[in-house]
Amino acid sequence: MTAPHTPVLLQEVLEWLRIRPDGTYLDATLGAGGHSEAIARQLTSGRLIGLDRDARAIELARERLKSFGATVTLVQSAFSRIATVVQELGLPPLDGVLADLGVSSMQLDRAERGFSFREAGPLDMRMDDRDAETADEIVNRWPEHELADLLYREAEEHDSRRIARAIVRARPIRDTAHLATVVAGARKQWGRQKLHPATKTFLALRIAVNREVEELGQFLLRTPATLNSGGRWVVLSYHSREDRLVKQAFREGERQGVLRNLTKHVIPPGAAEIAANPRARSAKLRCAEKI
Repeated sequence: MTAPHTPVLLQEVLEWLRIRPDGTYLDATLGAGGHSEAIARQLTSGRLIGLDRDARAIELARERLKSFGATVTLVQSAFSRIATVVQELGLPPLDGVLADLGVSSMQLDRAERGFSFREAGPLDMRMDDRDAETADEIVNRWPEHELADLLYREAEEHDSRRIARAIVRARPIRDTAHLATVVAGARKQWGRQKLHPATKTFLALRIAVNREVEELGQFLLRTPATLNSGGRWVVLSYHSREDRLVKQAFREGERQGVLRNLTKHVIPPGAAEIAANPRARSAKLRCAEKI
């Protein structure tokens, strides 16, 4: 595997999923197929289902996983539809579900997808190009106050009003590089900067374009019903709001007597993994078990 497609917290994911060779598993965020490949290698008579909204991800993963034949089934679908997919495929209750909530490296690294501020690309950011709204609609057409509210709500950007004002004044914003420059010029410097000044703005836009909070909410609500008794549910999150929603869902499942929360504290990547794959640094793993 090349470095950009290295799956995050791979050994920890495999350990917490506690894979049985004859089990049925679902990777709800297939991406480039790194986690799925490792899961499939541990199956004999078992089965793996991979979901992704992104048609390009499905194509890439299909090539990567073709040697597993009928053991692996790939479906282009948002993970909010997990219960529907399980029903449509006639699957038994699942022995394990994995969701890696991070945007995939192959999306970040392709300028034409519009996710990254490192190169000039269209203001797109859609994970599923069948969706109508792009980042361009938000950046160039939303009212200033709505744009500011979005940046603060979704990414906890404390300079949200200053940034929104600068964006509106600079319209039309041509591409991702233009947007990054405008944001960087508007943002206050708060001590030593670890992140690019446009990081939170791009995060908020991506979340809005792909309705990520709504999608995650539906996924967290519907997944427990798809799990077998003793089935494991592993979620990797990358920013505080995501992790908070996962933590709350696991706690609520425990309160209802449906889930057992196996990770009272998040499992972070080790220093060696962060050194080898810096994009793993903000990952947090949580695991619950169906009672």
